[in-house]
Formats: sequence, C-alpha cells, structure tokens
Amino acid sequence: MTQMKYDKQWICATIERNCMTNFGYPIAQATDAQKYRALALTVKDQIMELFALSRGRREQVKARKVYYLSMEFLIGRLLSNNMLNLNNLEQYQQACGELGIDLAASEDFEPEPGLGNGGLGRLAACFMDSLTSLSLPAMGCTIRYELGLFRQKIVDGQQVEMPDNWLIGGNIWEVCVPEDTVEVHFYGRVEQVEENGRVRPRHVGYSTVLAVPYDVPVVGYGAAQVNRLRLWSAKAPEAIDMRLFNEGDYTRMMDERDLAEVISKVLYPEDRHNQGKELRLRQQYFLSSATMQYIIADFRRNYGDDLHRLPDYVAIQINDTHPALSIPELMRILLDDYDFSWEDAMDVCKRTFSYTNHTVLAEALERWGVDIFKTTLPRIYEIVCALNETLCRKLWNYFPGQWDRIAHMAVVAYDQVHMANLCCLMSGAVNGVSKLHAEILKKDTFRDFYLIEPEKYFGITNGITHRRWLMDANPALSALLDETIGQAWRRDPQRLSDLTAHADDKAFLEQFRRVKTDNKIRLSNYLLAHQGEMVDPESIYDVQAKRIHEYKRQLMNILHVMYLYNRICDDANFTMTPKTYFFGGKAAPGYVRAKLILQLITHVAALIARHPRASRMLKVVFLENYCVSNAEILIPAADVSEQISTAGKEASGTGNMKFMMNGALTCGTLDGANVEITQCVGRNNIYLFGLTAEEVSGIYSHGNYRAGEIFESDPAIRRIMEQLIDGTLCPPESKLFSELYHYLIFGYQHQIADPYLCLRDFDSYRTIQAKISQDYANQALWSRKAALNTACSGYFSSDRTIGEYNDRIWKLKPIEAYLK
Repeated sequence: MTQMKYDKQWICATIERNCMTNFGYPIAQATDAQKYRALALTVKDQIMELFALSRGRREQVKARKVYYLSMEFLIGRLLSNNMLNLNNLEQYQQACGELGIDLAASEDFEPEPGLGNGGLGRLAACFMDSLTSLSLPAMGCTIRYELGLFRQKIVDGQQVEMPDNWLIGGNIWEVCVPEDTVEVHFYGRVEQVEENGRVRPRHVGYSTVLAVPYDVPVVGYGAAQVNRLRLWSAKAPEAIDMRLFNEGDYTRMMDERDLAEVISKVLYPEDRHNQGKELRLRQQYFLSSATMQYIIADFRRNYGDDLHRLPDYVAIQINDTHPALSIPELMRILLDDYDFSWEDAMDVCKRTFSYTNHTVLAEALERWGVDIFKTTLPRIYEIVCALNETLCRKLWNYFPGQWDRIAHMAVVAYDQVHMANLCCLMSGAVNGVSKLHAEILKKDTFRDFYLIEPEKYFGITNGITHRRWLMDANPALSALLDETIGQAWRRDPQRLSDLTAHADDKAFLEQFRRVKTDNKIRLSNYLLAHQGEMVDPESIYDVQAKRIHEYKRQLMNILHVMYLYNRICDDANFTMTPKTYFFGGKAAPGYVRAKLILQLITHVAALIARHPRASRMLKVVFLENYCVSNAEILIPAADVSEQISTAGKEASGTGNMKFMMNGALTCGTLDGANVEITQCVGRNNIYLFGLTAEEVSGIYSHGNYRAGEIFESDPAIRRIMEQLIDGTLCPPESKLFSELYHYLIFGYQHQIADPYLCLRDFDSYRTIQAKISQDYANQALWSRKAALNTACSGYFSSDRTIGEYNDRIWKLKPIEAYLK
C-alpha cells in the first residue's frame, strides 16, 4: 500500500521542486507542458523509490523470473495509470487542484508511446501490469522504436501515413542503463578454428550494432511491486568514423551509422521488398540477442556461473514467433561461449522457453528465405540447420517414409526457415489464446507436433487489465460499481460477478444507463473537437475498432450499412432506431485491399451524410489514428461491440473483452474468445450470427462455395455489389471499388471469391442487426443485458490469465512468499 510519505503535502512540494530544478520557474509561472513534466517527474520519483525496494527484495531472495519477449508493447500513456496503480490518484488530484494544474489537460502533453500497433502489443502491456500487480518477478523486453507504425490521417477519404515521432520530446518515464549495453553481430562468415585441441566455429568479419537499454518501470496496483519494461535502442559502435570524417567522406560516414541505427527506427518496416525483409530480420535478432545476453549476465550476477541451472531461475515466454530467434541465440551462447554439449544446450533451451501462438492463418506463420537468413545471421543459420537435422531424425522415427509430412514440420525446408516449427520443436510449452484457438492448433495448425508431444499443447484464454480499461478508462462506472457492490472487485475482478444480483434493480439500471449516456456525450465532444464530427448521443453507438484486415470483416459491416441506406432510400415508410457506426483502425501501408476497404467506409459515410433522410437515421464515423488514448474514450461509450471475424480465423481477440467490461453487447461469430464470452454471459446476452468454425472449415475443405450464386439469388446483395461500380459511391470511370466487386463475386488474381465469407454470412448478419435495433428500443431490457456483460467480465481479467500461465508454465512465486 502507499506509504504516508507520499501524501498531498509531499506531492505539492515535490512538484514545486521539480518545476524549479528542471525549468527554473515556480509552478505558477510554468507553461502547461512544464506543469505536466513536473507532475510526471513527481510520479516517477515515487515509482523509482518503490522500484529500488522491489529490486532489492528480488535480489535478496533470488527469485525465479519470467522474461516476456514481444516485438510490441502497446502501453499507452502512463501518467494516470501510474497514479492509479500507486493507489494515490486522489492525493494527486487534490495536489493538482491546489497548484492550479489541470490534470486532464496535462495528460494531453504526454506522447502516445509508439511501441506497438494492435492486440499483440496491448496484450503484452496488460500482462506486464498483471504480473506486477500479482507481485510476480518479470521483465518485458522489446525494441525502443523511435517512430511508431505511423500516425494515421484521413485525407480525401484515404489513409495517409505520417511519421509517428513520439520520442521527439523524450520519454519522461524511461531510464537509460548504459552499463548493460551489449554488442549484436550481423553478416560476416563462420570459420572453423582449432582451440585447445578442439575445432570450434568462430564468427568473423561481422558488423557490430550496440544494443543500449532503456528501462520503463511498471507499477503494480497498490504499488506492491515494480517491474521493468526493457527497451533496446540500436546505436552504431562509434558516433562517427573519424577516418571517414577527416577524409571528407561524410555521406559514407552517415550511411554506415544509419545502417546500424535504422534497426530501432520504425515499428514494422514495410517488407514487400528484400531490404524491408532483411531489416525485419535484423530487428528480431537484435531484440533476441540483446535480451539473451542480458539474461545470461544477470543470471551469473545473481545465481553463479552454472548455466545448467538457468531453467531453475529463468522462464522465457515468446509472444508469437517474432522473438523466436532467442532460441538459437541462447543455443549459440551456450555452445560457443560456455562449451556446452549440443544435448545439454538443447535441454536447457527446452526447459527455459515457452511459445504463445497468435494466429491460425497459414500466411501469417512467419517464414524467412534461406538466402537472407544465411547472409544476415550466418552462425545462427548453422545452428538452425543443426536443429532441423535433429528434428528430422526424430520425425523419421514417428513418420518413416512420409517425406512431405516431415518437410511440412521441418524448421528448414524448400528454401525457407519456418519459425513456428522452430518454436514447436524447442519450447517446453505451446499455448493458444482461447479454447477454440487451442483446439485448432491441435487439430490443424500444429497437428503433427501435437501427436508427438500432446502434453505441451493447451489453451490459456487471453485477458485484459481492468485497471486500465475500467478503473482508469471509465471512472464513472467504476464509482457506480463501488457504490453498488463495494470495492473488492478492484483487487479481484472476478468479484464483478456480485453485480449479477443487481441486474433487475431498476434504480441501479437507471444509474448504469446514465453513466453510459455521459460516456457517449464525452465521445461526441471528443469527435467534435478533434475531427469536427457531430454525433448524436441518443443513437446506438455501434463500434468496430481493430486493425483493418479482410478476416476481421470490416467489409461485411460496411456492406450492411449500405443495405440499411438502400432500405431508407427505397421505402419512405421505413424507420429505424438512429444508429452511428464507428470504425477505427489502421491498414498496413502495403496492404492495398485493407486500405481500399477503409476508403469504402469513408465513401459510404459521405454518401449517407449527403442524404437528408438517411442522415437522420444513419451515420458512419471513422475514428482517425486509433490508439490507446482514444480507445479509452471510445470503448466506454459503445453500445454494440462488433466482433465479426470469420469463425476460426481470430485466435482470441481482446477488444471484445474491453467492450464487454464496459457494458457493450457483443455482436459476433463464435470465434476466438467470443466462445468463452458466450459461455459466461449466456446466449440471451450476446448477439451471435453466422457460420461456426467447423462449418467454415467444411466449406474450405469441400471447395464448393460459390459467392456468385448468392449475388444472383439475393436482390439486396446484388444491389449493394452493383453500387460498388455503378457510380453511386464515386464516378464509374474511376473504377475505384471494382477490385472489391470482383474480389467478392468472382475472385481476384487466382484467389477464390469472397474468401472470408462476407456474402455467405450476410443474411445472418443483417438478421441479428435488426434484432439489436429491436432490443435497444427496450431500454430496460438492454440495460439489463449490458449490466450482465459487465458482471460476467471478471473472468477476462489478465490477472486470471497470468495466474494460468504461472500455474501451468512459469511456476513463479510472489515476492512476498519468499519473504515469509
């Protein structure tokens, strides 16, 4: 719990001191930006004192620790979340009031950290919050990207990518740790040299990049623990090459420096060309090598030199395959630097690593061309090939003579390095992120690996932290929950189930509705201020906010909006509950179809806005530059949560959990964690539609789906399809959306028509959408359903998820357990 030392008086005095010592002004004369920094530095002062205590306790008891490796950590702004987790928010609010600091305005001066893009990175951030709140020793590891993915602008209905230079003013929360700097080596060649009577490999002629660490403290709720998120920054070994400088070869001097430092320049560089592929590979090895070197050094400092004991004190979780090069890198260190035998090195790795898979899409399973891999990482390539030989010998015993099957499971096959196969071979545990996802991994994606080692494959359903997504993002609802069921849910989110007893309390439901309305007004005000959009808070807020991708089916959603528009235009007697459709999310810069779908959304929005009658019942809003900060405004305001991916394609989803926790009702397929949400809330409190995963799989396997038949037999669908090309949305000569027309009806460039079954599920979708509008008109019924969704959301806390990871894989003890 927070110590009395950090009371209002301490906060006021420290803010004043930080303002004077950093800017030379008393707080009354400081700018708003300086006030923010003085406030943030005060919060950081409190955190760093607690961090020192936490670190001392860990070193004293020599606790086992998990390292969570992820290419993304979408942490969001930290000021309010840190004050909340310090259990000191009220004191900070009072101090800011006394000093004339507008706390809400101050938060706007904090940049949105460009360390992640979507669900993968947000999950990692939630996991670090839960690990720390549960007092479990952990370190998150990623790259300190100078530029995030991009800052999205919508110009003339199109996505325009702007640089996301979030570090331009520095990151107030980070601490540089130069003494932990390590070298990472690329390129060169491997020679066999004789040393002490043994022939050993030696990597020579390599290029060196320095990995410089920056640590961001992660505060647990109630400040029981402070862990670290380690960010690795790439630096050239020398700031400048003086020889080239003195020769006047400034261009080459800068090129060589930039070649090293580009590694940590941009999150997810475009990889449609070989240079981009190579840069991504270098990024992944950079993170993996720097982290493995640090883990070994930290182990030796705290536990001695016997690295055979590494799995007793270290667990490493690979979040998808991006950090999978950690496996051969640890093998390299053990083999080349510490003289391990091959068998002992493999044993240590298998008992140290675990792998979380996040996709069942075959095209998303990461592969590297052998040429790029071998040239960029010559020693790692040798180790990967040796691991492949070990695997193939083992597989021959299980599947003798089945060469195609063995090649499908191989780490290196058909001139490609298969990272998921490497993880399956070398990890002690492999988990999916929902029950359905785990079953698909066992029965399909990793079926043959599962047959050999079934005990290490299982599912752990994802979760989100209620501290960020309810307590911080929705303080009004949090206060109502406190008033209704007490505060026990704040530490144990599964106590939200206590709310079930109040689902028929009319007075409570009225307050619940009032909170939702206030959150809708807050979103409306935000949109007016930031995008000039006027939105009616009395309308249904129907939200689909996630990465723009074909399988997530934003396309089906907007086609249905066109269907409603047509009904309004065609039938003067047709009326509907006014509805605002919100879309938010980024399309990858090179993902042409996703960007075209985004453009279709904006064109439909403009079409509706021009129609006097339709615009009174329908509105489409694209939320620009979707990120954690505006998600914290959007999610509490949502009435309907669109989770409409093609069944069997979404591993889990976590947006569905955030919306549910804030009282939105899910419209979705039985996909990912929607399955568990249905089990928790019951079918009466969720709006399900569409094919099941088994039915989708059957359609794919039989190959008899004909989208054109639906086009011919359903007049409403045919009308919508024709509007893509007849000038309704844009001049027909532009042929802007003709690609989508052909893609859905005929297929495109050797791809089957409508591969994600938008037209096949359309009729079921429009039926459930009509049911949603009908139910929303009965506000008492709707509020009851919404309250039950909040009540049932405790299961989807990341605290529960981390508890399962710990019980099944990591076996960590809370720090307090060591001290008893």
